[in-house]
Amino acid sequence: MRQKINTVLEFKQADAAFTGRHFSVVTQHTIMELREISSLRLEAVVPASQPASQQIMCSRSFGSPITQLVELQQVIISYMTRAAEKLRSQSSVSGAVDVFISASPFRAKDAQYNQGLTVTLLEAGSNTLKLVQAGLWGLKRVYRPGYCYAKTGVILMDLAPVGMRQASLFADNMADESTAQLMQIADSINRKMGKDTIFLAGAGIESNWQMKQGNKSPCYTTAWNELAVAHC
Repeated sequence: MRQKINTVLEFKQADAAFTGRHFSVVTQHTIMELREISSLRLEAVVPASQPASQQIMCSRSFGSPITQLVELQQVIISYMTRAAEKLRSQSSVSGAVDVFISASPFRAKDAQYNQGLTVTLLEAGSNTLKLVQAGLWGLKRVYRPGYCYAKTGVILMDLAPVGMRQASLFADNMADESTAQLMQIADSINRKMGKDTIFLAGAGIESNWQMKQGNKSPCYTTAWNELAVAHC
């Protein structure tokens, strides 16, 4: 929405309430402060509590080596989705994401390549779509064809409580609220109906890269169909 504001004076004289409703509370407070009207009481500023985790990492070794970028993209989308869910569960936001890929050091005959990249976000958040976008951007810059990749992963970094997020001056407040509601609905459905009931199509329908679980211990305490059976 254009307000035809070209100078600081025009910004100062703008309708603060209207601007706050259509852009962000930060914009409204800035206008009030320019008018020398205090809009943030000192006692309202409280020390930020530390998030439950300083970093959130999701990484696995593949069931079979991956060589194609499109498969690695599916992995990154799946892992980033899982990490974002955990981020929201602890009411935190992330300011940067790290993406890394690695060939297997145990396959001596394969060419070795290990690389990672940290992508700083313009605005800290927990939106799965934006985190995935940043992760894929980083993946494209570290990926090299001709290697058999055995592992990849994502790390959410610079975590902070959601209430202490530094908002952008011209953030789309209404769009952010709508997206936050969408994430909450998706998380609620997946908790109730099971993991990946709702997922991003980019993660792929058939995941041939899934970790081998042939030697995985049964979930004796969390799954009815895997309860131990005692024979008398």
